[in-house]
Amino acid sequence: MTDVFTPAERAAVMRAVKARDTKPELAVRRLVRALRTGYRLHAKDLPGRPDVVFRRARRAIFVHGCFWHGHDCARGARAPATNAAYWRAKIDRNRARDADALTALTAAGWSVHVVWECALRDPAAASAALAAFLSD
Repeated sequence: MTDVFTPAERAAVMRAVKARDTKPELAVRRLVRALRTGYRLHAKDLPGRPDVVFRRARRAIFVHGCFWHGHDCARGARAPATNAAYWRAKIDRNRARDADALTALTAAGWSVHVVWECALRDPAAASAALAAFLSD
């Protein structure tokens, strides 16, 4: 299957993919705010730049998109038909980078929670999971 976009159009589409303030991340921030806890965003001094950070409690939350981070749900298991080798390698690199960040944070004494995009389809369950993580 060939790409429906020219290389310049494809580059523009890929540049538009956001790394911050994505819909799943905003949803997690709404849930965390409902728990009335203060937090910081995208701590540049921590491994992996966690999306939500609670410094005093030494807790960090990563919000992962299922496709981009290779989740084992239906959306994460979907592989592009074009340039499949590139995408497989990219997602494998993302998974390795995520694992390294989790290991480094845990070794530094941080508690880490990963929220997957698909888990946000049930806001009540996601909120309960976040509340449990933050109350430990």
